[in-house]
Amino acid sequence: MDNKTLTVAFTGGGTGGHIYPGLAVADSLRQKFLDAGKEVKIIWIGSLLKMDNEIVQKAAGQDGRASVDKFYGIPSGKLRRYFSFKNFIDLFKVFFGFVCAFFILLKTRPSFLFSKGGFVSVPPCVAAKLLGIKVYTHECDFTPGLATRINSRFATKVLLSYDETREFFTSGVTSKFLVTGNPIRPVFYTAEKKRGLEFLGIEKKSKPLLLVMGGSLGAAQINELLWKNLSWLCQKFIIVHQTGQKNESLLPVDLSPEEKAAYHPYAFIYSQMPDVIAAADIVISRAGANSIWECAVLAKPMILIPLEGAGTRGDQVDNAEYFEKRGAALVLTKNTMTENSLQSALSSMSSAEKRKRFSDACKSMMPSKRPSEKIADILAEGLL
Repeated sequence: MDNKTLTVAFTGGGTGGHIYPGLAVADSLRQKFLDAGKEVKIIWIGSLLKMDNEIVQKAAGQDGRASVDKFYGIPSGKLRRYFSFKNFIDLFKVFFGFVCAFFILLKTRPSFLFSKGGFVSVPPCVAAKLLGIKVYTHECDFTPGLATRINSRFATKVLLSYDETREFFTSGVTSKFLVTGNPIRPVFYTAEKKRGLEFLGIEKKSKPLLLVMGGSLGAAQINELLWKNLSWLCQKFIIVHQTGQKNESLLPVDLSPEEKAAYHPYAFIYSQMPDVIAAADIVISRAGANSIWECAVLAKPMILIPLEGAGTRGDQVDNAEYFEKRGAALVLTKNTMTENSLQSALSSMSSAEKRKRFSDACKSMMPSKRPSEKIADILAEGLL
C-alpha cells in the first residue's frame, strides 16, 4: 500500500453480535473505495479473547479478500451497573485498554473510528476523541446498551437500527442520530435454498422445514421445549436443530423411526447457516439483533423466544416485541412458553398462505438500500 492509502479503524467485540455487523460494513466500505479506484487499510481493535481474533482474521468479503488488514487485541473490562468486586479489577483492565488503544490510534492515525459496541469499544472511542479522530457508533438493538450510551458522548454520529431507539438517549445527543438499519453480511443476501437442502442432505421436503437455533452454545430453554414436543413436531415438520456445542450429550436417544427420519440435530452450523435459513419455512430462535435481522432479510416467519432474566438488560424482549408488532414474528416469553403455546404458535403458521403473511411483513421492514452500504456511504463522506 502506498502512502496515499487511507487507514480507518473499527472496534467492537466480546460476542459475534458486536463483530459480524462491523465486518459487513468493512466489506461495503472497501468495495466503495475500490469502485472509486482507491485502496483503504482497515484495522480492528478488539478484545484479547481468542474468539474476537479468529472471527476478524478469518473474515473475507465476497471477492475472497480479507475484510480487515490488521487486528489489535486490547485488555477489556466489563461495565457493570451493579455492585461487584470484579468492578475494581475491571477498572484496571479498562484503563490499560485505553492506554493500548491510545497508542494504537496514535501510531495508525485512522481517518475515523467506527464502533460496533461491546465493552471493549469504550476505551478506543475515548482515546479517539482525545486524539481528534472522528467517532461513529452503531447500535443493533432496539434499546441501546451501556457501551453505546457511553460511546455516543464521544461520537460525531450515532447510527441506529430503529427510529424509536432515539427515545432512549439523552437530549444532548439527539442531533447526532441517523437511522441506517442493521448491517447484515452480504452472504445472507445471496443465500440459496437449494444449497441449504444439499448441505442438510434433504432431497425432497415432504413437510415444512423448521429450523431451531439458539446460538453457538445453544439455549437450554429452547432445547428442552423442543425435546418435550419432539414427537408432535416430527409428525408435522422436518426439524433442523442447532443444539449448541455443549448440549450434544443431552440429545434424546430413544427415538422412533419416524422421529429419526424427521429430526436433524447439529451441534453448530458454520458457514452454511445462511443457506440453511434460506431453506427453512419457519425459524425458532432467540431474539438477538443479528439473528432476527438475518432471518428477516431472507423473509422467514419467526417464533422468537427472547433471553430474559438475570444477566440480560431485556434487549431481546424489546427486539422480539418490535417484530411481533409488525406481524413478522410470534413471541413466546418466559411466562407464556409452554408445550401448548409452542404447538399453538406453530399451528398458526401451518399453511403456506399464513407463512406468506409473515414473510411479506419481513420484506416490508427491509430498507431500500442495504444498511452496510448506507453506513459505508456515511463513513466515506469527504474521504473520496
